[in-house]
Amino acid sequence: MSILKEVIEGKIISVDINSSNLTRAKYDTEKRELDVIFKNGSIYQYIDVPWNIFTSFRLSESQGKYFSAEIKNKYTFKKIT
Repeated sequence: MSILKEVIEGKIISVDINSSNLTRAKYDTEKRELDVIFKNGSIYQYIDVPWNIFTSFRLSESQGKYFSAEIKNKYTFKKIT
């Protein structure tokens, strides 16, 4: 597993990721929004991501591979920065 640190603050779960492409992810359990921070500084927000998908992402052997296969092109997103 490549989660370096996990912090839960109310309804927000933040995870620091050891990945070649991703550095961090934040999930809002109430809004079902997943913010993904990439190594190049870009932040994308994925909308209406189910809890079970976020949980599988967190627990996967490679968050980068899971993100690419199960989240990247399957959920509506917007670039934040």
